[in-house]
Amino acid sequence: MGGDDGPGSIIDGALVAARHLQVGLLLAGDRHLIERELSRHPAAGALDLEILDTPEHVDMAEQASSALRRKPRASIKLACEAVHDGRASALFSAGHTGASVMAAIGTFGRLAGIERPALATIIPTREKPAVLLDSGAMVECRPQHLVQFARMGSTYATLAFGRPAPRVGLLSVGEEEGKGNELTREAHQLLKSAPVNFIGNIEGRDVYAGGTDVIVCDGFTGNVTLKISEGLVEAVESLLYAELQSTFGSQIGYLLSAQAFRRFRKRVDYSEYGGAPLLGVNGVCIVGHGRSSAKAVSNAVTMACRAVNEGLLEKLSS
Repeated sequence: MGGDDGPGSIIDGALVAARHLQVGLLLAGDRHLIERELSRHPAAGALDLEILDTPEHVDMAEQASSALRRKPRASIKLACEAVHDGRASALFSAGHTGASVMAAIGTFGRLAGIERPALATIIPTREKPAVLLDSGAMVECRPQHLVQFARMGSTYATLAFGRPAPRVGLLSVGEEEGKGNELTREAHQLLKSAPVNFIGNIEGRDVYAGGTDVIVCDGFTGNVTLKISEGLVEAVESLLYAELQSTFGSQIGYLLSAQAFRRFRKRVDYSEYGGAPLLGVNGVCIVGHGRSSAKAVSNAVTMACRAVNEGLLEKLSS
């Protein structure tokens, strides 16, 4: 029921993944609306589908904690309970991020040794993709939480990218270890002795340079970084398109460069990854962008299946 285009785009993308992966779907939400959307897909009857009818859902404009208290039968809450009870193996939500995170923590609990779960977002760089965490699960953090993020991010980067010793960078305002606020300065000292491949501080300009595999920061900084990046990509695309359409000669250049532009779009498009796993909870939970398209949803469901099949929880717990 969540997301800017739910439930239509959610169901469209989930059905694509279900057909491709041959997995079952438990669709949590308003039965009437779900059945109406499924009626657009005549072939859906051949899939393993079940509807979890929920009378309530958390609206994107609501405050997460109060909404979950007022709505004990909200779709995100019942979906989490279905995973916890074994009716499903993993959860995907493109709805209210705060509600998704709070419901997952409250239902699944935390992994041993983890005080703050983190959203791990895959971001493009000039070389290979990297993992940024926390990208918005927890606004306030302590130095030891950033160390936990580094350890979980390293495990996830190894699983997602096959990198045996991922390079971990701490996002700060300067490369020197004395730079930054109290949080980053103390975290730097702890990371130097942590069991990760810590390469030191990185600045904002280094995020997309490709020199790190895992970038750790508090959730406020990470979410701002992510949103600025999304806005910048859209602005750059718009500016380039306007410039290349301004004259006849540049229009010809645009046509000749169309394939390169498609490759660029694919490299920076969040829908290629679909969502961010919530690392640190005792359950597989993928949180998608509020603007998730059908393609993004399909890729997020694929990510959830891979996390289950490759034992992400077991690896994070070891």
